[in-house]
Amino acid sequence: MSVRSPSLPAGLLALAIGAFGIGLTEFVIMGLLPDVATDFAVTEPVAGWLISGYALSVAIGGVALTAAVTRLPRKQVLLGLMVLFIVGNLLSAVATSYGIMMVGRIVAALCHGAFFGIGAVVAAGLVAPARRAGAIALMFAGLTIANVLGVPFGTFLGQHFGWRSTFWAITGVGLVALAGVALLVPGRAAAGDGPPAGGLRGELRAFTHPQVWLSLAITVLGFGGMFGAFAYIAFTLTEVSGFASGTVPWLLVLFGVGLFAGNLLGGRAADVSLSRTLVVVLAALTAVLAVFALTAGSQPLTLASLVLMGGFGFATVPPLQMRIMRYAHEAPTLASGANIAAFNVGNALGAWVGGVTIAAGFGYTAPIWAGAALTLAGLGVLLVALRLARRGSDTPAAPVKEPATVA
Repeated sequence: MSVRSPSLPAGLLALAIGAFGIGLTEFVIMGLLPDVATDFAVTEPVAGWLISGYALSVAIGGVALTAAVTRLPRKQVLLGLMVLFIVGNLLSAVATSYGIMMVGRIVAALCHGAFFGIGAVVAAGLVAPARRAGAIALMFAGLTIANVLGVPFGTFLGQHFGWRSTFWAITGVGLVALAGVALLVPGRAAAGDGPPAGGLRGELRAFTHPQVWLSLAITVLGFGGMFGAFAYIAFTLTEVSGFASGTVPWLLVLFGVGLFAGNLLGGRAADVSLSRTLVVVLAALTAVLAVFALTAGSQPLTLASLVLMGGFGFATVPPLQMRIMRYAHEAPTLASGANIAAFNVGNALGAWVGGVTIAAGFGYTAPIWAGAALTLAGLGVLLVALRLARRGSDTPAAPVKEPATVA
């Protein structure tokens, strides 16, 4: 039986463009770091704080900034966040010192968590309930496209026209996204646009649900496992798989293709059954990471593992975001922003655990094994959460229309 899919709201395109720009800001700096370090006469480890400082600011902004704007209409907040994004990248483009560059990175990062957290709520409100995870996936598609196409192009632009040209280009993307949100995202009449009735107190009340905290733990562990394996992937590809270092950027395009496909497919599957999708995806990701660690010496199998790792890794994102919004249904904005922060905490945890395994002398497949262990732990927390939900220990604020079992 075929089901005709209604056209998607244009506002989702504007949100995806914003996500694309934010994805560029977060990841393109990695390819430009040597040039930035040379220009500001700092060591590469010091320049690396432009990456870690950004990630820390995302985690802080995802909660603090979202909490500060809970009483404001969401469209107006999104517009303000895009202005913050533009100002941050403009500062980076014109920075005359490392300090100004760091300020620009922090300002841009503060909008990251709040934009994705609030944007996910707005995206879900633009469509029928049965299509909400898919709508969130479409917004996050901008982030995956940034990895597949934007980051290689941004790195190329920076290497040939100077690293500042990349940040000028990102500023331009921000202006397009600002115009898109202003023109295409509906205002107060849209579902989910008005502020929550209970304000900040109502938003904080969502955290009295144990399932909200369990959802955050699943995000940290499940997604952190994938990122921990990815953080040291260049060393795995060159030192274990035997690829030339010059091929690594192009190999990562395969990973990005997996991200893009997994994000969309994960969103569609989550709209059919949220819990079953998360169980299957986390189990598959654990298996893919384990097989990758065992077969990293084979170049053909490594190519397949890159695609599958990206695919199953990002297939977790829409259902993880949808799960926490479901259990914080009456006031989802702050919980949604907290989950974006949880993704970044997972990134930091995965990278740290992977680095510990390398420092301990276990080799460059050890971060992949560590990632598999973290993802398996995330799956374990999910199974516990599902059992508690079936026993009635905690229930979502709105009925969950899906099978009670995950068989």
